[in-house]
Amino acid sequence: MQTPTSVNLSPMHLKIGGLLTGRLFRVPEYQRAYAWGARQRSDLFADIMGVKETGREHFMATVVALGRNRRLIGADEFTTVEIVDGQQRITTLVVLLKAIEKALDPDDRMEGKIKREIQDLLVKDDAHSLVLLQTNHDSSNVFPDYIRNGDIKADQARTAADTNVVNAATECEEFVLQWKLHSPLVELVAIIRNQLSLIYHEIPDEATVYRVFEVLNSRGLDVKWIDKLKSQLMASLFEYVEHGTRQEAVREMQDYWRDIYRILGQRGDLGDEALRFTGTFYMTWEPKRILGQEDAVVGLVASAGRQVATIAKVGADLKAVVDAVGKLNTNARLRAVTKILHARFVATAIMLRGFDTATEENLLGMWERVTFRIFSLGGADARNKIGEYVGLAYRIYARGLSPQRILDDLEAIGANYKIDEIIKGPDYWDNCYEGWTEELRYLLFRYDEHLAQLAGQPLSFTQWNKIWLDEPSRSIEHITPQSAEADYTHELGNLTMLPPRINSSLQADAPTSKAETYLTSGLLGTMAVGLAIKNADQWDGEMVRQRTLRIHEFVLREWK
Repeated sequence: MQTPTSVNLSPMHLKIGGLLTGRLFRVPEYQRAYAWGARQRSDLFADIMGVKETGREHFMATVVALGRNRRLIGADEFTTVEIVDGQQRITTLVVLLKAIEKALDPDDRMEGKIKREIQDLLVKDDAHSLVLLQTNHDSSNVFPDYIRNGDIKADQARTAADTNVVNAATECEEFVLQWKLHSPLVELVAIIRNQLSLIYHEIPDEATVYRVFEVLNSRGLDVKWIDKLKSQLMASLFEYVEHGTRQEAVREMQDYWRDIYRILGQRGDLGDEALRFTGTFYMTWEPKRILGQEDAVVGLVASAGRQVATIAKVGADLKAVVDAVGKLNTNARLRAVTKILHARFVATAIMLRGFDTATEENLLGMWERVTFRIFSLGGADARNKIGEYVGLAYRIYARGLSPQRILDDLEAIGANYKIDEIIKGPDYWDNCYEGWTEELRYLLFRYDEHLAQLAGQPLSFTQWNKIWLDEPSRSIEHITPQSAEADYTHELGNLTMLPPRINSSLQADAPTSKAETYLTSGLLGTMAVGLAIKNADQWDGEMVRQRTLRIHEFVLREWK
């Protein structure tokens, strides 16, 4: 295969108006979903304001696309292209044009004309085809609904990518509104069309497009390392794999990346972590730390080599790690003890081994107890136990440790964090609110679990799911309210859990007036408090200390 430097790429220097004319842009499923946040959009708005102030043309970026085919819509012919690099910026510009179109006055002769032109640009003559189709991972249709109808459907956002589109539309409309207060919108349209420019590579050869992306983005540009890995793996398939095998291998690799980006669309930052984990698992010796993203990519590309089997294996293994990291993140109970990166590395390794359900639950249960004891109860920070956790994760994944050996090694990691040495007595629990809300939520969840087992009844997952989905402080209920300024306000025994809306409705009510709400909460720990208040017709310091002692005894048993 020829390298990009020897191929006649014919890059075009285009204004935005020229780029969007005569082309239909598509984002395939094996590409990242829309991920720009407020910072990147703010930079774009600042660039536009800079053009307004200076009058000079502004070069924005490089866009790389794979030319697919020609398509006739009405009397107009369009080139359909798949965006390989530049989709974040193009998506934001399309959203901004829609925001402008909505704000233009149809009754003004000039604005009405421009409004119709933008409408025709964004939605073609068949009243259906869009200039840009975010086909990847958009199950809610948030993006096409906005481009076609101008509706910002925040309530339909299901993923992080959906939320990013909603935020983009909201911020673009705010920017347009602010512009309109000081300058005509016609001037804003003119700047976007004629004074914003970029270098556009439209490449018909899929064998070349990924190497072009790799070369262009090896120069310090803001491209995620996981995206660079994808392009290098795809380029290797085209460069080193024979034609007969290549087509099937490319489809397989595209399927892996479609699934990877679908998961990352839920929470994009998981990709950075999954990439680092995968690279570290691939090391040939037991590591003492988790690799950075760049080192992970270098190692994975080297491991992929030039054989179709090894290239495909890297894609498959990365997908498996992304899947495990995604499951870890969506499991509220496990997520509650996974602040520490190297601790999450061990949980991921356990999940990747494919143990039967009972064995995996037993291993993760031990991992939970040890990790919570060290980092939450014991107060250790992220600088502690790095080598021990990383080494264990590597041995679990790469060396195939037995379940019993994993249990033994986990116990050894926590050996110098014994619970009776961490918690000397009930005074440990004097302030469990300030700076400890996430840990408290997890602790009270585990206590509710314990009470459910004692009562022989199921836990109220409906209520707990409401609690897990919000900030922990919004669900932590001070039984004696903070406004009372009691000396036990933040003591463990004075704290319980309620779903956020119920908690906020109680405000600073006295304990006796809240007892009935506690009794109907469905949360066993909170119901027990309600019953105690009802029976005693009060809630005082002694009752707080008795409850603290009961939870204290539970902790000593559970985390020994």
